[in-house]
Amino acid sequence: MNKTKKIKNSFIGELNNENLIFSLLENIENCKVGFYSVGLYPASLAYNCAMHSQSNNILLAPRSGRDLLGAFSSEVLSNMEPEIIGKIEKMGHYFHEGKKIINTLEDLLLKCKIVILASNSNHIQEDISKAQELRKSLNRENVVLGSLVGSFCIDDENNKPYIICNKYPNLAFFTGFHRHGALRNPTDSFTANFCHPDSLIALIGAAILNQLSPNIQVSAGVHNIESQYIKSIKNISSIFAGFVNNFHSDKPGMLPTINTVLLTQCLDQAARVSLKVRKENKFKNLHFSLKELGYGEDTIIAEENIEGKLFESADYTFSQLNAVKADVLGSMSLPTEGKPTRNFQAGQVLSDMLLRLKRCPNDVSEFIKWCDKFSLSQGGLEGLKSLKFWPDIYKEFNIKNNNCSMINLIYLCFNAKSNEKSVIYEVLINSEEITNFCQESVKPNLCFELNYKLQGIDLFDNKGLLYEKFLSNSSKNNLGKKLYENKFSKKIPNFIKAIKIINKYFTN
Repeated sequence: MNKTKKIKNSFIGELNNENLIFSLLENIENCKVGFYSVGLYPASLAYNCAMHSQSNNILLAPRSGRDLLGAFSSEVLSNMEPEIIGKIEKMGHYFHEGKKIINTLEDLLLKCKIVILASNSNHIQEDISKAQELRKSLNRENVVLGSLVGSFCIDDENNKPYIICNKYPNLAFFTGFHRHGALRNPTDSFTANFCHPDSLIALIGAAILNQLSPNIQVSAGVHNIESQYIKSIKNISSIFAGFVNNFHSDKPGMLPTINTVLLTQCLDQAARVSLKVRKENKFKNLHFSLKELGYGEDTIIAEENIEGKLFESADYTFSQLNAVKADVLGSMSLPTEGKPTRNFQAGQVLSDMLLRLKRCPNDVSEFIKWCDKFSLSQGGLEGLKSLKFWPDIYKEFNIKNNNCSMINLIYLCFNAKSNEKSVIYEVLINSEEITNFCQESVKPNLCFELNYKLQGIDLFDNKGLLYEKFLSNSSKNNLGKKLYENKFSKKIPNFIKAIKIINKYFTN
């Protein structure tokens, strides 16, 4: 994995400089926040701020050659209030010697206390490097840099994927659930988290962002790496959720089960990631306890019993960031008005493919062509980018199959062999199979019942085997003989076959 890179990212160079600290705190309401690279989310956020706030503390800078409002379709633009469009345009430029000048990244660094690099994974690495160089040359190193990127990034040198906040541990991360159309709803409200490993920076940053709009409530968090991991894996889960909500729309009873497993596995994976990354990237300068930041508990550790001894297996402290969990749930839900997220829409396209073709996609490229038909460009589908890198992320963080069975299933829907895809197809289209898959695949491999079901035996249909295992001192050889005799006593259901296929491809 990539080595972490040092990045100075603080509002305050020296904590013993009382004048600097007091000046910053006294002027929080006047601090400006800049968004560089104005995609759909920053533009929608700006619209919300223009509707509800008079302070105009948000500045925008589009990428070179891009229009400030280019992320909005002509249809959406036609339904916007001209007054609000005018306010957004003012956020994106200034006048110099009578000429209208479009903001650049340099302008944001000169005028703002926080600059969010809002580009996706295609540009975020070059944007971070550029922002660091400009901060230094402009003598603005006390401007805090943050990211929104929602997929894993790829290292050009070794062609390995990584989490951008893990490579730059001091990079802030801003996240929350904001369906783009809903941000333009004048009566809706939203929550978000501003995460930075230094609790003081997180607290001040959240306070600055919180005053952008009265309808957006921002709270502080320190778990930037974990939150970004969840964002990346959540975008894959949204594809799965979009598929299920569309294909099985006539079976509302199964949808909560699917969404619950998707959410739980997002958190389970991030908890394992947290346990690993926090050994190297420890939280710095925790001037405030996590409870003072708004966490319910300072630590939430999971333990595993190995040969009679308890060992730490996962760190769930981050799971108290409600806006992060709301992002997962919201992205996997069908809205009552407007369109769902783009990754959810991609899942709906997958549903349409399976309905028409009666099979899984041949590969990702075939799926992308279908997405293009529905005006879903590959560049906007962060879930597909993360899915591409999933096997490497799985190995890097030693994710267990029972914590990622849903991601594994959707990955193999695109990447398994054709005969294996026929099994996965049957699981995906059959409500009984997919709910059974949800129940069984989340159990660890050491689970006794699952081990025997993988061999075609239902433990509770074999009373003699149950007696031997728990009540008798019979030898293992005798137990093995019983297993062999019963191995083909029943037809193996497709959800068990799917679990076996997953265990072949994914071997952590």
